[in-house]
Amino acid sequence: MQTIYMHGLGQNASSWKDVITSRKEEAQASCPDLAELIQGGGTDYSNLYSAFSEYCGKFQEPFCLCGLSLGAVLALHYTIDHPLRVKKLVLIGAQYKMPRLLLKIQSMIFRFMKEASFQQMGFGKEEFIRLSDSMSTLDFSGGLKKIPCDTLVLCGERDRANKKAARELAVHLAHAKLQIVEGAGHEVNTDAPSKLAAILDHFYHNTDS
Repeated sequence: MQTIYMHGLGQNASSWKDVITSRKEEAQASCPDLAELIQGGGTDYSNLYSAFSEYCGKFQEPFCLCGLSLGAVLALHYTIDHPLRVKKLVLIGAQYKMPRLLLKIQSMIFRFMKEASFQQMGFGKEEFIRLSDSMSTLDFSGGLKKIPCDTLVLCGERDRANKKAARELAVHLAHAKLQIVEGAGHEVNTDAPSKLAAILDHFYHNTDS
């Protein structure tokens, strides 16, 4: 089954490598790089989502979406807009209504970081700040009921900032299950790749398509 993996802000496509190679039942995997998706366009959420939607449109058959953090926001947004295109949905460390205070603090931290700190992340410092700031008004509360597919909501045991939203998502989504990943922080795909791979195999194998 075709699965599209979306990484978080501060990661890149290779952040999914260990998860994918550890999966037993993975048939087809795609890992778009966010920075490459948005090349040539302005670095803000609206343009990134448009580029992601265009990327997903290249697949003829329905697919699975698995996203972490910013990748989860994109996956959630796309599934609300195109509910019949997504067979199964996995949201890791996701927010459905952006925590404005947290984003402001994050933006302030970015401003004090050196440009060199962003070299491995695909986006430059100013692009990071612009993208983060452009997400502050996102709120998908009203669209959650539109998602009909089986959904797995994951959150790292040490990811305190996103546990509340994870629990709420599991309640508001009609066909959702919540699972806390023991020992992992926010970046579950790099903190516990083998454990995440096993969780994904179980989810995809034991839910109806």
